[in-house]
Amino acid sequence: MDEPKALYEKPILVKYQNGWSDKFGRLQAIIPMTHIDGWRVSDLIDKYGSPLFVFSERTMVRYCRELKELLALRYPKFQLAWSYKTNYLDAICKVFEREGSWAEVVSEFEFEKASRLKIPASRIILNGPYKTESVLEKGLKGGARIHIDHFDELSLLEKVADRLGVRPEVGIRINCSLSSTPNWDRFGFNLENGQAWSAVKRLSFGKSLVLAGLHCHIGTFILEPSAYREVTAKMVLFIKRLREEMGISIKWIDLGGGFASTNTLHSQYLPGKQVTPSFSQYVEAIGEGLEGLNGPTSDLPLLILETGRALIDEAGLLITTVQANKRLSDGRRALVVDTGIHHLITSLWYKHEIVPAQEFSGTLEPTVIFGPLCMNLDVIRANILYPPVKTGDHLVIKTVGAYNVTQWMQFITLRPNVVMISRNSQCDIIRRGETLDHIVALEEVPPWI
Repeated sequence: MDEPKALYEKPILVKYQNGWSDKFGRLQAIIPMTHIDGWRVSDLIDKYGSPLFVFSERTMVRYCRELKELLALRYPKFQLAWSYKTNYLDAICKVFEREGSWAEVVSEFEFEKASRLKIPASRIILNGPYKTESVLEKGLKGGARIHIDHFDELSLLEKVADRLGVRPEVGIRINCSLSSTPNWDRFGFNLENGQAWSAVKRLSFGKSLVLAGLHCHIGTFILEPSAYREVTAKMVLFIKRLREEMGISIKWIDLGGGFASTNTLHSQYLPGKQVTPSFSQYVEAIGEGLEGLNGPTSDLPLLILETGRALIDEAGLLITTVQANKRLSDGRRALVVDTGIHHLITSLWYKHEIVPAQEFSGTLEPTVIFGPLCMNLDVIRANILYPPVKTGDHLVIKTVGAYNVTQWMQFITLRPNVVMISRNSQCDIIRRGETLDHIVALEEVPPWI
Protein backbone atom coordinates (compact mmCIF):
# COMPACT_ATOMS: atom_id res chain seq x y z
CA MET A 1 0.00 0.00 0.00
CA ASP A 2 1.41 3.34 -1.04
CA GLU A 3 2.07 5.88 1.69
CA PRO A 4 0.09 9.13 1.34
CA LYS A 5 2.06 11.93 -0.20
CA ALA A 6 3.06 14.76 2.09
CA LEU A 7 1.42 18.08 1.34
CA TYR A 8 3.67 20.50 -0.48
CA GLU A 9 4.49 23.70 1.35
CA LYS A 10 6.25 26.47 -0.48
CA PRO A 11 9.64 27.18 1.11
CA ILE A 12 10.17 30.61 2.62
CA LEU A 13 13.08 32.58 3.98
CA VAL A 14 12.58 33.95 7.47
CA LYS A 15 14.95 36.39 9.15
CA TYR A 16 15.40 35.32 12.74
CA GLN A 17 16.29 37.86 15.38
CA ASN A 18 16.83 37.34 19.07
CA GLY A 19 15.71 40.55 20.76
CA TRP A 20 16.35 44.10 19.65
CA SER A 21 18.40 47.04 20.88
CA ASP A 22 17.20 50.11 22.73
CA LYS A 23 18.67 53.58 22.16
CA PHE A 24 21.70 52.66 24.29
CA GLY A 25 22.44 49.53 22.26
CA ARG A 26 21.30 47.17 25.01
CA LEU A 27 19.54 44.00 23.92
CA GLN A 28 15.85 43.90 24.75
CA ALA A 29 14.07 40.63 25.41
CA ILE A 30 10.51 39.40 25.67
CA ILE A 31 9.85 38.29 29.23
CA PRO A 32 6.80 36.06 29.76
CA MET A 33 4.16 37.20 32.24
CA THR A 34 2.96 34.06 33.96
CA HIS A 35 1.36 35.77 36.98
CA ILE A 36 -0.64 38.93 37.66
CA ASP A 37 -0.61 40.16 41.26
CA GLY A 38 -0.21 36.64 42.62
CA TRP A 39 -2.61 34.92 40.21
CA ARG A 40 -1.39 32.51 37.54
CA VAL A 41 -2.66 33.70 34.17
CA SER A 42 -3.83 30.22 33.19
CA ASP A 43 -5.85 29.98 36.42
CA LEU A 44 -7.56 33.30 35.68
CA ILE A 45 -8.57 32.03 32.24
CA ASP A 46 -9.78 28.72 33.64
CA LYS A 47 -11.99 30.57 36.13
CA TYR A 48 -13.22 33.56 34.13
CA GLY A 49 -12.78 32.65 30.47
CA SER A 50 -10.88 34.18 27.57
CA PRO A 51 -10.48 36.95 26.62
CA LEU A 52 -10.34 38.62 30.02
CA PHE A 53 -9.68 42.16 31.21
CA VAL A 54 -7.76 42.26 34.50
CA PHE A 55 -7.33 45.37 36.66
CA SER A 56 -4.83 45.69 39.47
CA GLU A 57 -6.05 47.69 42.47
CA ARG A 58 -2.48 47.69 43.74
CA THR A 59 -1.24 49.51 40.65
CA MET A 60 -4.09 52.04 40.66
CA VAL A 61 -3.50 52.95 44.29
CA ARG A 62 0.27 53.16 43.83
CA TYR A 63 0.03 55.59 40.92
CA CYS A 64 -2.65 57.71 42.58
CA ARG A 65 -0.71 58.06 45.83
CA GLU A 66 2.54 58.78 44.02
CA LEU A 67 0.95 61.68 42.14
CA LYS A 68 -0.64 63.09 45.29
CA GLU A 69 2.63 62.89 47.22
CA LEU A 70 4.46 64.79 44.48
CA LEU A 71 1.77 67.47 44.27
CA ALA A 72 1.88 67.96 48.03
CA LEU A 73 5.58 68.77 47.77
CA ARG A 74 5.00 71.43 45.10
CA TYR A 75 1.68 73.16 45.85
CA PRO A 76 -0.27 73.42 49.12
CA LYS A 77 -3.84 73.15 47.78
CA PHE A 78 -4.73 70.51 45.21
CA GLN A 79 -7.45 68.02 44.34
CA LEU A 80 -7.54 65.07 41.94
CA ALA A 81 -10.74 64.40 39.99
CA TRP A 82 -11.17 61.00 38.37
CA SER A 83 -11.93 61.25 34.64
CA TYR A 84 -15.02 59.08 34.16
CA LYS A 85 -14.69 58.86 30.38
CA THR A 86 -11.33 57.15 30.83
CA ASN A 87 -12.88 54.20 32.66
CA TYR A 88 -16.28 54.45 34.33
CA LEU A 89 -16.70 50.93 35.70
CA ASP A 90 -18.19 51.33 39.17
CA ALA A 91 -15.40 49.45 40.93
CA ILE A 92 -12.72 51.55 39.26
CA CYS A 93 -14.48 54.80 40.16
CA LYS A 94 -14.95 53.65 43.75
CA VAL A 95 -11.24 52.91 44.16
CA PHE A 96 -10.31 56.43 43.12
CA GLU A 97 -13.09 57.95 45.21
CA ARG A 98 -11.81 56.02 48.22
CA GLU A 99 -8.37 57.52 47.50
CA GLY A 100 -9.88 61.01 47.76
CA SER A 101 -10.62 61.84 44.13
CA TRP A 102 -13.65 63.80 42.99
CA ALA A 103 -15.54 62.85 39.83
CA GLU A 104 -14.98 64.63 36.50
CA VAL A 105 -17.82 64.00 34.06
CA VAL A 106 -18.65 65.21 30.56
CA SER A 107 -22.25 64.09 30.06
CA GLU A 108 -25.54 63.57 31.86
CA PHE A 109 -24.95 59.81 31.71
CA GLU A 110 -21.64 60.17 33.53
CA PHE A 111 -23.17 62.62 36.03
CA GLU A 112 -25.90 60.10 36.85
CA LYS A 113 -23.33 57.31 37.14
CA ALA A 114 -21.35 59.34 39.67
CA SER A 115 -24.54 60.21 41.56
CA ARG A 116 -25.51 56.53 41.60
CA LEU A 117 -22.22 55.84 43.38
CA LYS A 118 -23.31 58.31 46.11
CA ILE A 119 -20.75 60.93 45.12
CA PRO A 120 -22.13 64.32 46.21
CA ALA A 121 -22.68 66.81 43.40
CA SER A 122 -20.38 69.18 45.27
CA ARG A 123 -17.56 66.71 44.46
CA ILE A 124 -18.47 66.48 40.77
CA ILE A 125 -16.88 68.60 38.04
CA LEU A 126 -19.14 69.03 35.02
CA ASN A 127 -17.21 69.57 31.78
CA GLY A 128 -17.79 69.13 28.07
CA PRO A 129 -19.14 71.02 25.05
CA TYR A 130 -22.68 69.62 25.36
CA LYS A 131 -24.55 69.82 28.65
CA THR A 132 -28.30 69.29 28.65
CA GLU A 133 -30.55 71.68 30.51
CA SER A 134 -31.51 68.87 32.86
CA VAL A 135 -27.92 68.06 33.83
CA LEU A 136 -27.19 71.76 34.36
CA GLU A 137 -30.19 71.89 36.69
CA LYS A 138 -28.99 68.82 38.58
CA GLY A 139 -25.53 70.31 38.85
CA LEU A 140 -26.78 73.66 40.13
CA LYS A 141 -29.07 72.07 42.69
CA GLY A 142 -26.26 69.94 44.07
CA GLY A 143 -23.45 72.48 43.92
CA ALA A 144 -21.37 70.88 41.16
CA ARG A 145 -18.48 72.83 39.66
CA ILE A 146 -19.67 73.65 36.15
CA HIS A 147 -17.17 74.79 33.54
CA ILE A 148 -18.82 76.79 30.75
CA ASP A 149 -17.64 75.87 27.25
CA HIS A 150 -19.29 78.48 24.98
CA PHE A 151 -21.60 81.52 24.94
CA ASP A 152 -24.76 79.54 24.17
CA GLU A 153 -24.11 77.41 27.23
CA LEU A 154 -23.50 80.53 29.29
CA SER A 155 -26.93 81.85 28.32
CA LEU A 156 -28.59 78.50 29.03
CA LEU A 157 -26.93 78.26 32.44
CA GLU A 158 -28.08 81.78 33.31
CA LYS A 159 -31.64 80.81 32.41
CA VAL A 160 -31.52 77.70 34.59
CA ALA A 161 -29.96 79.61 37.50
CA ASP A 162 -32.62 82.34 37.29
CA ARG A 163 -35.39 79.75 37.23
CA LEU A 164 -33.95 78.05 40.32
CA GLY A 165 -33.36 81.35 42.09
CA VAL A 166 -29.64 80.73 42.66
CA ARG A 167 -26.46 82.65 41.80
CA PRO A 168 -23.84 79.90 41.61
CA GLU A 169 -20.07 80.02 41.37
CA VAL A 170 -18.95 78.68 37.99
CA GLY A 171 -15.83 78.36 35.89
CA ILE A 172 -15.06 78.97 32.23
CA ARG A 173 -12.94 76.80 30.00
CA ILE A 174 -10.21 78.61 28.11
CA ASN A 175 -7.86 77.55 25.32
CA CYS A 176 -4.61 79.15 24.24
CA SER A 177 -1.71 78.81 21.83
CA LEU A 178 1.24 76.80 23.12
CA SER A 179 4.66 76.36 21.58
CA SER A 180 4.86 72.57 21.95
CA THR A 181 1.30 71.27 21.44
CA PRO A 182 -1.54 71.93 18.97
CA ASN A 183 -4.21 74.37 20.11
CA TRP A 184 -7.43 72.61 21.10
CA ASP A 185 -9.54 75.63 20.19
CA ARG A 186 -12.67 73.56 19.66
CA PHE A 187 -13.24 73.68 23.41
CA GLY A 188 -13.68 76.78 25.53
CA PHE A 189 -12.91 80.47 24.98
CA ASN A 190 -9.68 81.53 23.30
CA LEU A 191 -7.24 83.56 25.37
CA GLU A 192 -5.24 85.27 22.62
CA ASN A 193 -8.10 86.66 20.52
CA GLY A 194 -9.94 88.16 23.50
CA GLN A 195 -12.81 85.69 23.53
CA ALA A 196 -12.03 84.56 27.07
CA TRP A 197 -12.08 88.16 28.31
CA SER A 198 -15.37 88.76 26.50
CA ALA A 199 -16.81 85.71 28.25
CA VAL A 200 -15.72 87.09 31.62
CA LYS A 201 -17.37 90.45 30.94
CA ARG A 202 -20.52 88.82 29.59
CA LEU A 203 -20.77 86.58 32.66
CA SER A 204 -20.10 89.44 35.08
CA PHE A 205 -22.59 91.84 33.53
CA GLY A 206 -25.27 89.14 33.45
CA LYS A 207 -25.42 89.10 37.27
CA SER A 208 -26.80 85.52 37.29
CA LEU A 209 -23.47 83.71 37.74
CA VAL A 210 -20.27 84.30 39.70
CA LEU A 211 -16.95 83.54 38.03
CA ALA A 212 -14.83 81.56 40.49
CA GLY A 213 -12.82 79.08 38.41
CA LEU A 214 -10.73 78.63 35.28
CA HIS A 215 -10.43 75.38 33.36
CA CYS A 216 -8.03 74.41 30.58
CA HIS A 217 -7.33 70.98 29.08
CA ILE A 218 -4.51 71.30 26.58
CA GLY A 219 -4.81 67.90 24.93
CA THR A 220 -4.22 64.21 25.32
CA PHE A 221 -1.06 62.11 25.71
CA ILE A 222 1.13 65.17 26.23
CA LEU A 223 4.77 64.08 26.04
CA GLU A 224 6.25 67.54 26.67
CA PRO A 225 5.97 68.63 30.33
CA SER A 226 6.93 72.19 29.44
CA ALA A 227 3.47 72.59 27.87
CA TYR A 228 2.01 72.52 31.38
CA ARG A 229 4.46 75.17 32.58
CA GLU A 230 3.47 77.38 29.66
CA VAL A 231 -0.30 77.01 30.01
CA THR A 232 -0.18 77.41 33.78
CA ALA A 233 1.85 80.61 33.50
CA LYS A 234 -0.69 82.01 31.01
CA MET A 235 -3.57 81.15 33.33
CA VAL A 236 -1.77 82.83 36.24
CA LEU A 237 -1.41 86.03 34.19
CA PHE A 238 -5.11 85.85 33.36
CA ILE A 239 -5.95 85.40 37.05
CA LYS A 240 -3.93 88.52 37.89
CA ARG A 241 -5.68 90.52 35.19
CA LEU A 242 -9.08 89.41 36.49
CA ARG A 243 -8.17 90.57 39.97
CA GLU A 244 -6.67 93.89 38.90
CA GLU A 245 -9.20 94.95 36.24
CA MET A 246 -12.42 93.25 37.33
CA GLY A 247 -11.92 92.64 41.04
CA ILE A 248 -12.56 88.91 40.49
CA SER A 249 -10.88 86.42 42.80
CA ILE A 250 -10.39 82.97 41.27
CA LYS A 251 -10.96 80.14 43.75
CA TRP A 252 -9.88 77.19 41.61
CA ILE A 253 -7.70 76.51 38.59
CA ASP A 254 -8.36 73.23 36.77
CA LEU A 255 -5.60 72.07 34.42
CA GLY A 256 -7.52 69.07 33.09
CA GLY A 257 -5.53 65.94 32.30
CA GLY A 258 -3.42 64.76 29.39
CA PHE A 259 -0.50 63.06 31.17
CA ALA A 260 0.84 60.23 28.98
CA SER A 261 1.08 56.59 29.97
CA THR A 262 4.00 54.33 29.04
CA ASN A 263 2.28 53.06 25.91
CA THR A 264 4.08 53.60 22.60
CA LEU A 265 2.26 55.61 19.94
CA HIS A 266 2.36 54.28 16.38
CA SER A 267 4.26 57.43 15.41
CA GLN A 268 6.97 56.91 18.05
CA TYR A 269 10.29 55.28 17.27
CA LEU A 270 11.46 54.71 20.84
CA PRO A 271 9.40 52.68 23.33
CA GLY A 272 7.04 54.68 25.51
CA LYS A 273 8.81 53.50 28.65
CA GLN A 274 11.90 55.39 27.50
CA VAL A 275 10.26 58.67 26.48
CA THR A 276 7.17 59.13 28.65
CA PRO A 277 7.75 61.85 31.28
CA SER A 278 7.48 60.91 34.93
CA PHE A 279 4.86 62.33 37.28
CA SER A 280 7.61 64.37 38.91
CA GLN A 281 8.43 66.07 35.58
CA TYR A 282 4.78 67.01 34.98
CA VAL A 283 4.31 68.23 38.55
CA GLU A 284 7.54 70.25 38.51
CA ALA A 285 6.45 72.00 35.30
CA ILE A 286 3.04 72.85 36.78
CA GLY A 287 4.67 74.07 39.98
CA GLU A 288 6.98 76.37 38.06
CA GLY A 289 4.01 77.81 36.19
CA LEU A 290 2.18 78.49 39.45
CA GLU A 291 5.10 80.40 40.95
CA GLY A 292 3.57 83.64 39.68
CA LEU A 293 0.82 83.33 42.28
CA ASN A 294 1.56 85.07 45.55
CA GLY A 295 -0.08 85.64 48.88
CA PRO A 296 -0.91 83.44 51.86
CA THR A 297 -1.91 79.82 51.29
CA SER A 298 -5.49 80.60 52.25
CA ASP A 299 -5.75 83.00 49.29
CA LEU A 300 -4.27 80.64 46.70
CA PRO A 301 -6.67 78.95 44.26
CA LEU A 302 -7.29 75.23 44.54
CA LEU A 303 -5.36 73.31 41.88
CA ILE A 304 -7.44 70.57 40.24
CA LEU A 305 -6.06 67.83 38.00
CA GLU A 306 -8.34 65.49 36.03
CA THR A 307 -5.72 62.82 35.44
CA GLY A 308 -7.12 59.64 33.89
CA ARG A 309 -4.95 57.64 31.50
CA ALA A 310 -1.73 57.96 33.47
CA LEU A 311 -3.39 56.55 36.62
CA ILE A 312 -5.24 53.59 35.10
CA ASP A 313 -3.54 52.52 31.87
CA GLU A 314 -0.84 50.32 33.39
CA ALA A 315 -3.30 48.89 35.91
CA GLY A 316 -5.23 47.20 33.10
CA LEU A 317 -4.22 44.07 31.18
CA LEU A 318 -6.03 41.98 28.60
CA ILE A 319 -5.45 38.23 28.48
CA THR A 320 -6.15 36.59 25.14
CA THR A 321 -5.75 33.09 23.71
CA VAL A 322 -4.14 32.03 20.44
CA GLN A 323 -6.69 30.44 18.10
CA ALA A 324 -4.55 29.86 15.02
CA ASN A 325 -1.08 30.13 13.46
CA LYS A 326 -0.68 30.79 9.76
CA ARG A 327 1.74 32.12 7.15
CA LEU A 328 0.93 35.21 5.12
CA SER A 329 1.76 35.47 1.44
CA ASP A 330 4.92 37.45 2.20
CA GLY A 331 6.19 34.74 4.54
CA ARG A 332 5.43 36.48 7.79
CA ARG A 333 3.87 34.50 10.57
CA ALA A 334 0.39 35.51 11.70
CA LEU A 335 -1.49 34.73 14.90
CA VAL A 336 -5.25 34.85 15.30
CA VAL A 337 -6.38 35.55 18.87
CA ASP A 338 -9.81 35.76 20.51
CA THR A 339 -9.79 39.51 21.18
CA GLY A 340 -9.66 42.34 18.68
CA ILE A 341 -10.10 46.05 18.11
CA HIS A 342 -13.74 45.84 19.23
CA HIS A 343 -12.38 45.18 22.74
CA LEU A 344 -9.08 46.99 22.33
CA ILE A 345 -9.78 50.25 20.52
CA THR A 346 -6.44 51.63 21.71
CA SER A 347 -4.60 49.24 19.38
CA LEU A 348 -5.45 51.84 16.73
CA TRP A 349 -3.26 54.34 18.62
CA TYR A 350 -0.58 52.27 20.34
CA LYS A 351 1.96 49.56 19.70
CA HIS A 352 0.85 47.61 22.75
CA GLU A 353 3.41 45.46 24.52
CA ILE A 354 2.23 41.84 24.18
CA VAL A 355 4.01 39.01 25.98
CA PRO A 356 3.41 35.26 26.26
CA ALA A 357 1.80 34.05 29.49
CA GLN A 358 3.95 30.91 29.55
CA GLU A 359 7.62 30.08 29.15
CA PHE A 360 8.76 29.70 25.55
CA SER A 361 11.74 28.70 23.47
CA GLY A 362 12.76 29.38 19.92
CA THR A 363 13.79 32.42 17.94
CA LEU A 364 11.85 35.59 17.32
CA GLU A 365 10.47 36.38 13.90
CA PRO A 366 8.29 39.13 12.41
CA THR A 367 4.68 38.40 13.33
CA VAL A 368 1.25 39.95 12.78
CA ILE A 369 -1.34 39.53 15.54
CA PHE A 370 -4.90 39.56 14.23
CA GLY A 371 -8.16 39.64 16.14
CA PRO A 372 -11.17 37.39 15.48
CA LEU A 373 -13.25 39.85 13.47
CA CYS A 374 -14.12 39.32 9.82
CA MET A 375 -12.51 42.65 8.97
CA ASN A 376 -9.09 43.34 7.51
CA LEU A 377 -8.46 46.20 9.93
CA ASP A 378 -8.76 43.95 13.00
CA VAL A 379 -5.03 44.06 13.72
CA ILE A 380 -3.71 44.26 17.27
CA ARG A 381 -0.04 44.46 16.23
CA ALA A 382 0.88 44.90 12.59
CA ASN A 383 4.53 43.98 13.06
CA ILE A 384 6.11 42.56 16.18
CA LEU A 385 9.11 40.32 16.75
CA TYR A 386 7.59 37.35 18.53
CA PRO A 387 8.60 33.88 19.70
CA PRO A 388 6.81 30.71 18.57
CA VAL A 389 3.46 30.16 20.30
CA LYS A 390 0.88 27.49 19.62
CA THR A 391 -2.88 27.29 19.54
CA GLY A 392 -4.25 27.47 23.09
CA ASP A 393 -1.35 29.53 24.46
CA HIS A 394 -2.24 32.70 26.33
CA LEU A 395 -0.87 36.18 25.65
CA VAL A 396 -0.99 39.22 27.94
CA ILE A 397 -1.57 42.63 26.37
CA LYS A 398 -0.22 45.31 28.70
CA THR A 399 -1.26 48.87 29.53
CA VAL A 400 -4.88 48.71 28.37
CA GLY A 401 -6.68 50.28 31.34
CA ALA A 402 -7.67 53.57 29.70
CA TYR A 403 -10.55 54.06 27.24
CA ASN A 404 -11.02 50.43 26.23
CA VAL A 405 -13.91 49.48 28.52
CA THR A 406 -15.62 52.77 27.73
CA GLN A 407 -15.24 52.57 23.94
CA TRP A 408 -15.53 48.82 23.34
CA MET A 409 -18.47 47.23 21.48
CA GLN A 410 -20.09 43.83 21.04
CA PHE A 411 -19.37 43.71 17.29
CA ILE A 412 -19.40 40.09 15.99
CA THR A 413 -18.37 38.73 19.40
CA LEU A 414 -19.56 39.69 22.88
CA ARG A 415 -17.72 41.74 25.48
CA PRO A 416 -15.88 39.58 28.04
CA ASN A 417 -15.62 39.43 31.81
CA VAL A 418 -13.67 42.12 33.64
CA VAL A 419 -12.05 41.31 36.97
CA MET A 420 -10.11 43.24 39.58
CA ILE A 421 -7.37 41.83 41.78
CA SER A 422 -7.27 43.53 45.17
CA ARG A 423 -4.18 44.61 47.06
CA ASN A 424 -4.39 41.39 49.09
CA SER A 425 -4.72 39.31 45.88
CA GLN A 426 -8.46 38.68 46.09
CA CYS A 427 -9.98 38.47 42.61
CA ASP A 428 -13.59 39.31 41.75
CA ILE A 429 -15.65 40.12 38.68
CA ILE A 430 -16.36 43.85 38.34
CA ARG A 431 -18.28 43.53 35.07
CA ARG A 432 -19.89 40.31 33.89
CA GLY A 433 -19.35 39.18 30.33
CA GLU A 434 -22.27 39.70 28.01
CA THR A 435 -24.70 37.06 26.81
CA LEU A 436 -27.11 37.10 23.89
CA ASP A 437 -29.90 37.94 26.34
CA HIS A 438 -28.10 41.16 27.31
CA ILE A 439 -27.81 42.22 23.69
CA VAL A 440 -31.40 41.54 22.62
CA ALA A 441 -33.03 42.80 25.84
CA LEU A 442 -33.61 46.26 24.34
CA GLU A 443 -34.82 45.03 20.96
CA GLU A 444 -38.41 44.87 19.75
CA VAL A 445 -39.88 43.08 16.73
CA PRO A 446 -42.98 44.92 15.46
CA PRO A 447 -46.07 42.69 15.13
CA TRP A 448 -46.35 43.50 11.42
CA ILE A 449 -43.07 41.75 10.58
